[in-house]
Amino acid sequence: MCRFLAYHGEPVLLEDLICASDHSLIHQSLHAMECKTGTNGDGFGLGWYGERPTPGIFRDLRPAWSDENLRSLCAQVRSPLFFAHVRAATGTATSRANCHPFSHGRWLFMHNGQVGDYPRIKRQLEAALPDSLYDIRQGTTDSEVLFLLTLARIEAGMTPEGALTDVLALVKDSMHAAGITAPLRFTATLSDGRTTWAVRTACDDRPPSLYMLTRPNAVIFASEPLEMRREGWQALPQQSIAIVQHGRDVAISPFAITVPSRNAA
Repeated sequence: MCRFLAYHGEPVLLEDLICASDHSLIHQSLHAMECKTGTNGDGFGLGWYGERPTPGIFRDLRPAWSDENLRSLCAQVRSPLFFAHVRAATGTATSRANCHPFSHGRWLFMHNGQVGDYPRIKRQLEAALPDSLYDIRQGTTDSEVLFLLTLARIEAGMTPEGALTDVLALVKDSMHAAGITAPLRFTATLSDGRTTWAVRTACDDRPPSLYMLTRPNAVIFASEPLEMRREGWQALPQQSIAIVQHGRDVAISPFAITVPSRNAA
C-alpha cells in the first residue's frame, strides 16, 4: 500500500506537510505505521496548483527520503492545493510513468488500494477507454486506468461523484463476471483545482486508511496523521466521500461500491 496526502486551503509551503512534521509524508515513506509494509520507496510524486489552471507535476523514481531535489522544491513552492504520494509498487513496474499523482488538463488524481486480480480484467477495462484518453496513457497501473475511466465519464457530463461511482461499479462488475473473489479497495483523491474529492471505500470492511484534519480555511487528507500526537485527526468514515471547496465546510456523504444490473434483460 502507498501513502499520500492532499491539501486544500490557504497557500502553504509544501515542506510544512511533506517534510517538516514528525510523521511527515517523507517520514512515512520509511516508517509507515498503517500498511502492510513500512517502506514506500518505489518513487514519489507531487502535483500542485499555482498561477495556472493546470497543475505542475514532479515525479521521480528515487525514494522520497533520499531525494534532495524534492526537499529543495518543497522549501520553495507555496500552493493552496497540492497532492503528494509515495509509492509501494504492487505488481507493476517501478517507473516514473507509474508514479502518482496522475494529471490531465486541469485534473489531478492519486490512489491507494487494490483491484483484486487486476491482470484478469485489465484488457477489458482498457477497452472501455475512449481513444482520446487511451492514447495519453503512459503507465501500466490500475490507478491510471481508473483515473482515465473517471475522466471519460466527466467529459461525458457526469459529476465527479457520479463518475467515480460508475467506474467502481464497472470494475466490480467486471471482477464478478471473471469470478474474482479478491477485494476491490479504493482510497483516492481527485481535484480540478477548485474542488477536491476524497474517497474511502471497499467491497469488504477493509478500505485503506485515510484521515482528515480541518484547520481554519484548510483541510488536509492523509493516509496517516502527519503528527505522532494525532491531535485533531479523524478517520474518514468507511464507505464515504468528502468534498472540499474553498471557504465552505467539508461535506461528507455515503459512498459505497455498487454493482448495477448492466446485463439485465
